[in-house]
Amino acid sequence: MTTDQLEEQRSPRDVPNERPTGLGPRELMRWAWRQLTSMRTALLLLFLLALAAIPGSVVPQTNVDALSASNWHDQHKTLAPIYDKLGLFDVYHSVWFSAIYILLMISLVGCIVPRLGVYWRGLRARPPAAPRNLSRLPGHRSLTVTDEVDVALERSRLALRRRRFRIERREGALSAERGYLREAGNLLFHMSVLIVLAGVAIGNLFGYTGSVLVVTGAGFSNQLSQYDDFTPGSLFSTSSLTPFSFTVKDFKVNFIQSGAQAGMAHSFVAKLGYRVGDDGSWKNASISVNHPLKLDGTNIYLLSHGYAPHITVRDGKGNVVKSEPFIFLPEDNTFTSFGVVKVPDAVNADGKPEQFGLEGELYPTYAFTKATGPFSAFPDAKNPVISMTVWRGDLGLDDGIPQSVYSLQTKHMLQLMKTKKNPFRVDLNVGGTEQLPDGMGSVTFDGVSRFIKVQISHKPLDWLALVGAVLALAGLLGSLFIRSRRVWIRVRRDDASGRTLVEIGGLDRSSGGGLDAELDALVTDLESVLSVPTDEDGSSVRSSRDS
Repeated sequence: MTTDQLEEQRSPRDVPNERPTGLGPRELMRWAWRQLTSMRTALLLLFLLALAAIPGSVVPQTNVDALSASNWHDQHKTLAPIYDKLGLFDVYHSVWFSAIYILLMISLVGCIVPRLGVYWRGLRARPPAAPRNLSRLPGHRSLTVTDEVDVALERSRLALRRRRFRIERREGALSAERGYLREAGNLLFHMSVLIVLAGVAIGNLFGYTGSVLVVTGAGFSNQLSQYDDFTPGSLFSTSSLTPFSFTVKDFKVNFIQSGAQAGMAHSFVAKLGYRVGDDGSWKNASISVNHPLKLDGTNIYLLSHGYAPHITVRDGKGNVVKSEPFIFLPEDNTFTSFGVVKVPDAVNADGKPEQFGLEGELYPTYAFTKATGPFSAFPDAKNPVISMTVWRGDLGLDDGIPQSVYSLQTKHMLQLMKTKKNPFRVDLNVGGTEQLPDGMGSVTFDGVSRFIKVQISHKPLDWLALVGAVLALAGLLGSLFIRSRRVWIRVRRDDASGRTLVEIGGLDRSSGGGLDAELDALVTDLESVLSVPTDEDGSSVRSSRDS
């Protein structure tokens, strides 16, 4: 054979300095798909999803509490722009959270579909034939009987059937298997996780969540313009808005009066009058924490409450320019609350247009010490007092830039001063009136109402996540407690003794233990249906139970 012929027959691995070729695009995509759809990747993505949800419970979310998010911006000037770029104020709608969510769903689908095919083929397959030597299996028993081989096989088959084994009879042996639902439980668990993810995704894509503060005696109609905060899903349509309206008739809150928990709310309930549609009849309902009002797939939750002092403002000519309850937002556990009053259309004593605003605090149960200054001693409105400073100038309402009704823009305003160091303050009890300087008018504290904050949420197919959670629990219990077993019984005639030898071998496929107890119970059943010979003293010849 020539040298050229030898070179042609030499395999590539025999060629010196031969390097393996890299993966092509198709092979690379196949490898990436295998990595993505592995169970290890699915578990890693599930862990990352739980980790990514942590900022949503730590950082104020714009779609949940826009005011807290705005205050956080004001208090953290350096971190706020960074958090905005990372999407930490709207975690569940951020690109990176959505990417993890979608990859997890793809990974689960890629894991489940092939395993469904494998499980279906295994479900239809016959139990495997008995090994040649049953004594080498992890569990082994033997039993000597006087029955004929066919009789012993048939009675053994019935015993296995009573223990819910699937049985295949072959020549001189039985192959039995049970515990198929263990893998079904495992698959059900993974499918239920996918169902939960799909249910949450559908609700967030097609649903909406909004919140609104409503003063007792006032009402709300389910229209976009009446929401304080509104977060629609990416595929939300205004046709999803359920046509309903409600009025807050009453709000009752009970505070603990004494003890270590004094001042905490024991319970609070809002009584509503509501109707669905423009022609619907009015009905009454009560809502409290964790007990929402459900209207055609829309839930109305009671989140929190606070105070709305009723304030009347008169201008320099004595005309009433403002007379309504103003919402003051709670700042602490004793419900010391902050709020503002904006007066854009007033005139002074000389008849000239005037804009001014007031900002300050409401103390539901007023108290004062030299060390702390004014404070609220109890959250209930036992002795309400308001204390506000006055600003005059341009309120900025005509700039075309939206501003919060709960804050005062003082950039183009001057604060009224009593002295050079002390600002002018409006300090009023209920029923009191304070005259403003320079003929600006007067302020009267008429009384206190309560307000409630409600969250209105519409999540299509929200029951799907609950169904998925229940199925996940059922699948988890099945995969934990169902044991997958394989048992073989071989029966042969011993010509020397004239008796029949029954050999039992078992295999635990779930690694959960308990195989010996399973085989012992099976042998006990066999002894009750087979003819076991007795010794001279009349006792039964027991089986050998070595393993």
